[in-house]
Amino acid sequence: QVHLVESGGGLVQAGESLRLSCAASGLAFSGYTMAWFRQAPGKERAFVARITYSRNTYYVDSVKGRFTISRDNAQNMVYLQMNRVKPEDAAVYYCAASGNNGYFPENYKYWGQGTQVSVSS
Repeated sequence: QVHLVESGGGLVQAGESLRLSCAASGLAFSGYTMAWFRQAPGKERAFVARITYSRNTYYVDSVKGRFTISRDNAQNMVYLQMNRVKPEDAAVYYCAASGNNGYFPENYKYWGQGTQVSVSS
């Protein structure tokens, strides 16, 4: 059974940094594309970043240069380093895994329960 467990969310001031973590189990982690999505109240779940098995990375334009996705295949972990956080980054952040690639939630088979990121201005 696949489990994805996010951690690291919380309240952060605008301009500061936060690091999200996702612990994966029950899957051949190194072969999966891992991604972060986010969902703000009243909005659809949206792509933030992904990292392929070969460590190619992709970001939504709004976080380029501020967020960094990384993975540790030895520990089955994926991270999202969030720098210079903005109020519009506030959302529930979800970790997701896919045997393929993509920018849409339907491209991802496995999901975590989410972690809340709140930003004070």
